Amino acid sequence: MSSTNKQISISQAKKRVEELSKELEHHNYLYYIKNSPEISDYEFDTLLNELKRIEALYPELVKPDSPTQRVGGTVAEGFNSVPHRVPMMSIDNISDEEGAYDFNGRVKRILEITGDIEYIAEPKFDGVSASLTYEKGLLIQGATRGNGRMGEEITANLRTINTIPLRLKRSKNIPDIIEIRGEVLYPIEAFKALNKELSDEGEPVFANPRNAASGAVRQLDSSVTANRPLDFYAWGVGDVVGFEIKFEEEIVEALRSWGFKVEDHIMKCANIEEAISYQKEIESARDNLPYEADGIVLKVNRKDYQRELGATAKHPRWTIAYKFKARQATTVINGITVQVGRVGLLTPVAELEPVNISGITIKRASLHTDDIIKDRDIRIGDTVLIQRAGDVIPEVVMPIIEKRTGNEKVFLMPENCPSCQTPVEKEGSYYYCPNLSCHAQLKGRIKHLASRKAFDIEGLGEKIVEQLLEVGLIKDMADIFYLKKGDIIPLERFAEKSAANLEDEIAKSKKVTFDRFINALSIRHVGERVAQILSQNFTSIEDLMSATQQSLVNIHTVGDEIAKSIVHFFELDSNRELVAKMLDSGIEIQHSEKTEISDNFAGQSFVFTGALQTMTRDEAQSLAQSHGGRATLSVTKKTSYVVVGKDPGSKYDKAISLGVEILTEDEFLKLVNSD
Repeated sequence: MSSTNKQISISQAKKRVEELSKELEHHNYLYYIKNSPEISDYEFDTLLNELKRIEALYPELVKPDSPTQRVGGTVAEGFNSVPHRVPMMSIDNISDEEGAYDFNGRVKRILEITGDIEYIAEPKFDGVSASLTYEKGLLIQGATRGNGRMGEEITANLRTINTIPLRLKRSKNIPDIIEIRGEVLYPIEAFKALNKELSDEGEPVFANPRNAASGAVRQLDSSVTANRPLDFYAWGVGDVVGFEIKFEEEIVEALRSWGFKVEDHIMKCANIEEAISYQKEIESARDNLPYEADGIVLKVNRKDYQRELGATAKHPRWTIAYKFKARQATTVINGITVQVGRVGLLTPVAELEPVNISGITIKRASLHTDDIIKDRDIRIGDTVLIQRAGDVIPEVVMPIIEKRTGNEKVFLMPENCPSCQTPVEKEGSYYYCPNLSCHAQLKGRIKHLASRKAFDIEGLGEKIVEQLLEVGLIKDMADIFYLKKGDIIPLERFAEKSAANLEDEIAKSKKVTFDRFINALSIRHVGERVAQILSQNFTSIEDLMSATQQSLVNIHTVGDEIAKSIVHFFELDSNRELVAKMLDSGIEIQHSEKTEISDNFAGQSFVFTGALQTMTRDEAQSLAQSHGGRATLSVTKKTSYVVVGKDPGSKYDKAISLGVEILTEDEFLKLVNSD
């Protein structure tokens, strides 16, 4: 079919939809499950866009398992509770060889056998368990584990995960009904990149990948989930109708044949000794796994044995979690301080008696929110259990109540900002200082204002900002634009020439694009991408300042939280006065012609490495984002393209090893202009 812009008959359309769906399903399986793509991302997107256009012409041809249904976009009012056909019971756990031998002995006693028991052993994922119900091979429902009997219905969100088949891969053994059990995971490298992006934007970071995955699958807007690089590994089944299973190992092979991602490290163990050796092997390799794992799971291989073993009120008797050695330690909370971030976020931080975990000395640990402190009943003076998984930030797990002396103190979040004494505001679980000129925020705000993504003031680094604040030359962000050479010369390490250079850089920066001006303001929840969207939808800063929450929500990708934050920011007289003061300094906001933002990179992610010739790396990232793409910092299997310039670094090598498509700068620009 040469073009779908021309009207085609329903019969032609139906045939082409079937062809495209089958082809796209095949390539999706090769890319996400087998890690061996046969076509480029660009070719895949061309096929997908053709399918979208046909379905737009004939909406009646859209099926629930169409590849176009992965993008998300439905917004739920809340999650309904749905029953699991077979309960998702929790697994009992052990922590040493003695526990493994005890478990094996208990199994043999119940079964009344003396020979060896065969086990299936696999890594224990530290993520979010989910259950997928397929009827005649079609995904009809997805749910969280919940309390084991009832879960939250999150089908729309789970559909967006590329490693979850919307229809079981064609095979001769498709059950009439089956519940697939598995784990939703946030890959470690993607998690690190996520936390860096959140930190750069002044947003709260996640304590661990499990929390990030949990938050992503519980989004009310499924398009938000679609933009998260979630993964899914299938590890078992619940209810099965129309399919006979005699061994656990058959489930593993069936899951693979149906198109699921299944752990490569799964092993059949002839006896408990082999299972113990397997646990040691996986524990030694845990840092090389792409996800968090906290142990292994052992399952009796024979299904008739499983049925005979049954379950207690809480746990199945035929499976056990054999945990790794804990990356944990106990220490004392000497105090809790409150940090004030760039956008005013107040974060409680535990000041710890120094303790060593896996060769790293831990002195501080974020407590994230007041709600977490209350829920875990953490007090100043408590002896606490802390943990550090991989490169994830240290986390206070729980207080050790038995060690309390009665001298511990309950922590209370301050009513006023600890830096400027402005009354704090609460938004959900978070506390914020609303004062844009708060001294603790100013350093971060001015550093951000001077960054390449905002006013790009070369030479205005962190130490210079600190000096300017210390001597009182700047009291708000606007004061930067009023600095003169004579003000700067007295500062340490400045002479007439260097002071003149900084004055010139400040003067040059006063011509700034609208999106960079918006980004420079450090409005809560408004980063580079949202700033670009706002600049395309408002003709001036005055229009933006007078925007209503409803008019903002009407803009694609601007949700209630972002809209509320923007409106609240400009409701404060101090912020409006700050903007006026900035403009009075001679700042010229340059507006591009108001056009619809292209979305030809929608769903695609870009990583840039090496020195580009025609633009800076930041400009290239902005260009990709302005066309609907995402610019990320690390290369993963889900990266769409790595754009390389002169002298590319390790990201180039990683792209080659993962088979990610590599573009030159010219090829990237051709792709930009391809629409």
